[in-house]
Amino acid sequence: MREMQTSVLVVGGGTGGVAAALAAASRGQRVILTEMYPWLGGQLTSQIVPPDENGWIETCGVNPSYRRYREGVRQYYRDHYPLKASARANARLNPGGGRVSRLCHEPRVGAAVIDQMLAPYCTTGRLQVLQPYRPVAAETQGDRITAVTLEHVQTREQIQIAADYILDATELGDLLKLSGTEYVSGAESRSETGELHAVEGDAQPDNVQALTWCFAMAYDPTPGANYIIDKPENYSFWRDHVPALTPAWSGKLLSFRDVYPIDLSTRDNTLFPDKSGANHGRTYAFWQYRQLVDPDIYDLDQPPHAVTCVNWPMNDYMLGNIIDQPEDVVAKHLEASRQLSLSLFYWMQTEAPNPQTGGTGFPGLYLRPDMTGTQDGLAQAPYIRESRRIRAVFTVTEAHVGSEMRWCRSEPFDAIRCRHFDPQQGPLSEPFHDSVGVGNYAIDLHPSTNGTNYVDVGSTPFQIPLGALIPQRVENLLPACKNIGVTHITNGCYRLHPVEWNIGEVAGLLAAHCLANGKTPRQVHADRACLVEFQTFLEQQGIPIRWPWQSPPPL
Repeated sequence: MREMQTSVLVVGGGTGGVAAALAAASRGQRVILTEMYPWLGGQLTSQIVPPDENGWIETCGVNPSYRRYREGVRQYYRDHYPLKASARANARLNPGGGRVSRLCHEPRVGAAVIDQMLAPYCTTGRLQVLQPYRPVAAETQGDRITAVTLEHVQTREQIQIAADYILDATELGDLLKLSGTEYVSGAESRSETGELHAVEGDAQPDNVQALTWCFAMAYDPTPGANYIIDKPENYSFWRDHVPALTPAWSGKLLSFRDVYPIDLSTRDNTLFPDKSGANHGRTYAFWQYRQLVDPDIYDLDQPPHAVTCVNWPMNDYMLGNIIDQPEDVVAKHLEASRQLSLSLFYWMQTEAPNPQTGGTGFPGLYLRPDMTGTQDGLAQAPYIRESRRIRAVFTVTEAHVGSEMRWCRSEPFDAIRCRHFDPQQGPLSEPFHDSVGVGNYAIDLHPSTNGTNYVDVGSTPFQIPLGALIPQRVENLLPACKNIGVTHITNGCYRLHPVEWNIGEVAGLLAAHCLANGKTPRQVHADRACLVEFQTFLEQQGIPIRWPWQSPPPL
């Protein structure tokens, strides 16, 4: 087995992993970044999910490196795409025109921009990227991880890499299990966390948010266009499937009738928006929400067809948890989730109600494998919303960031309401003395594998406490994505693209800072002077550690 050594090993090249590798390399450390899929970037690329971001993303609440990524995407379109003059001049160009983000874009563009950002460090040899490799074992000595063994996805060749610091940026927190680092998965009980929306009774390790195998779908409006695929193998099952959820789902999963996440009411939807405004009596049009290609920005006689990312309620896979399951069980669930997405696509081509014709089916729909870097148009990787989470020095709960718990008039939360309410901003999040970043997104939990329907409640613009990045025992492992010290509930707002990027960047900078100063992450967190020094260092890098309206907590 080949052996390698480095200062910082980042396992997992998703959104957080990329940010971690960039950060550590920018501080002069030797870094190895590993990833099991062809594209780096995770949610942004191999999972093809347009970025879910805070409402102030263009002005505040964003790390400079993430802003460089966003501006790099826009510049890539200006440099390489035949844009209309108005689109080219738009400083806030949204290339895909989707509603979920101010920057919906093709995932392959995101992959190209990430490669550009990493290129200078790869050229100098400071950063080495290994693909496609996945972690299969970890060596430990006391409270330290000494090496990680990685396996080539195709050839099964193995490499053992020793490192001073090891950052877990895998989508499921794989290194936590491999290294014996203490972790939790699934849903904690209300008696453990005191959270308003936690489950009653015992903890539920198998209560994990649905995963989704997204796909890129285009539409050819030409009369007679027909791209109908062969009927998927498990189509009959999925066409008739009714999710067994509490509260109940709206009926069959393959339907434009679904459940509104916030109040769980039933809503009728359509595929395309009705340009007349009538919308055929429907309340929501799916297409534009995660649109990746907007034909209206192109200066071409024949612009491209519109393309959207299908990451919708109808292809949320809820029938099994893949954390801590045997490999054959995981493979079964992942293949089933792929079959669900292909069945949804076929259903839309053949049986979905079509208000434009008064009949059924949209045969002009077709898959875009070139958009996903795959042969079938499905994403390279499943979109994983929830992973293993470290048992951390500090755990963020709903009481710290949930709007209801920050402003609840009933016991036992009156004191919190009184202390943390601002007349202009409303409920405020907990002001963490050890904050290393900020984020903002609703507590958005998709239906789960144990039959719980949406949990979608408000959160306050929040901070990322350093204590949530410090394992209770292990000294040289840092979480670098959504595997930090959060709960099943608060994972719902800490799991999105810019927050994961922030977590990864801080983990990379913390590892570099500790190597340069002879400290451990635990020492940086525990010693007030060391903590303030690190926070000052972050602010010097332009990383906001509080929102503009937040004051530092008293010492």
